[in-house]
Amino acid sequence: MELWQNIPFFCILFSLASAAFTSVLPVKHARRTAFIVISAVALMSALLIVKILPTGTSYTYMMGHYPAPWGNEIRAGILEAVTALIFSLIMLFSLFGGLSRLDEHIPDKQNLYYVMLELLLTALLAQIYSNDLFTCYVFVEIMTIAACSLITARSIRSITLVAATRYMLMNLLGSGLFLLGLTLLYDLTGHLLMSNIQEQVTAIAAAGAYQQPLTVVIVLISIGLAIKSALFPFHTWLPDAYGYSTPTSSAVLSSLVSKGYIFLLIKIIYRCIGFEVFASTRITDILFIFGLVGIIMGSVSAIREKDIRRMVSFSSVAQIGYIFMGIGMGSENGMVAAIFHIFAHAAAKSMLFLSTSGLVEVSGDSKMFRDLRGAGYRNPWAGVAFTIGSFSMVGIPFLGGFISKLYFATSAMAMPPESMMLVMLVLAASTILNTIYFLKTVITLYRPPMDGVEYPEFRPAKSFVFAMVCLSAANIALGVCSQPIIEAIRSGLHMFA
Repeated sequence: MELWQNIPFFCILFSLASAAFTSVLPVKHARRTAFIVISAVALMSALLIVKILPTGTSYTYMMGHYPAPWGNEIRAGILEAVTALIFSLIMLFSLFGGLSRLDEHIPDKQNLYYVMLELLLTALLAQIYSNDLFTCYVFVEIMTIAACSLITARSIRSITLVAATRYMLMNLLGSGLFLLGLTLLYDLTGHLLMSNIQEQVTAIAAAGAYQQPLTVVIVLISIGLAIKSALFPFHTWLPDAYGYSTPTSSAVLSSLVSKGYIFLLIKIIYRCIGFEVFASTRITDILFIFGLVGIIMGSVSAIREKDIRRMVSFSSVAQIGYIFMGIGMGSENGMVAAIFHIFAHAAAKSMLFLSTSGLVEVSGDSKMFRDLRGAGYRNPWAGVAFTIGSFSMVGIPFLGGFISKLYFATSAMAMPPESMMLVMLVLAASTILNTIYFLKTVITLYRPPMDGVEYPEFRPAKSFVFAMVCLSAANIALGVCSQPIIEAIRSGLHMFA
């Protein structure tokens, strides 16, 4: 085994060790350590992509040098490496974007905030790379605790505690269902390593045995992870959790945490159950319907909001619906579109939450639309970034959101006529609804402020400007240079199997 093949293990171990180390550091050094760790993970992930691309195959890293069924494995392919790179970069930009307001929102024990971010990164990397199902469950719980801590970090009033409690209750329900499904799957197959599980599941499906228990396993795992990723109607915890936490927390929670759970579900579909077996249980139809309903209901809820952060939060419900719609299409093209939308939504949503914070800051800390008039002039960087993110969510060409909607529409062409028409109608309706609430917000940002209202002169922090420029570039790059990413996703799915 060559040294570069240790990169996934180094990324996980480095993030985990740094979290313990950061807990005893002063705030200044803790902040610096967090930036170094996240940047190092991004650089190592980029190196892993360069090394894996020429091989065209994935590889396994046996931890502790004990073979299955006693040992634990890491498995890395092109999709895992690309996902790790995009997630680490978005976390880095999210931290840059919210850095200027952390002292205000977290005056005490700020070093613990960076510990939670590093633990969150560790959990994401473990879910991306681990080939052991129980290890994935352990880090799912670590990510749940870290995410809950990020919500409560800004203890401005009791509403953050209520939001965190609601988040924890819903996520514990999802974790319980996921663990129950994992236990039953272990009982059926006798394995925890994903490749061994797939061999047994394939044999069980071919023999026609245990069809009902296997269906129950798939339902439990799917629903458990759907609850944790806020698929409609399991989204009730989301608006408060995203709307009242710090800008960095909102950006990370919306763009990375929910996507980590969805990525794990996709891994289980391909690497444990097998895509054909998963589709044969018709669970895809249920995810498809819930995804379609979530697209419409999330958009309708966003239109009703008068609070800009809650509006952006409800928009996430609709975008999660897109991803599950793609998974529910039951085809490789639908899955490719879903994974690309994970990346496009992560880049756009983190920028929307960060730019929203910048707009609120120059509007007397008011999140109501009536007070945001002229905010795009008072903070031009935030105004432009919010406009780009909004256009991406609507599906304007040359942005990431347009490409994902285009691929969803293309994937629907291969479906039965009734399903194809349903997808096309929902995509059209969603685009109209997205245009209504995002365009209304953009127009508000550039309307003259109300008479008699004056705001002090504002100069954004350099870290905020840097984050807005980088995230804007990422959204444009996803739209203009989408083909290599699409091909990497397709190749990665083939390596999954």
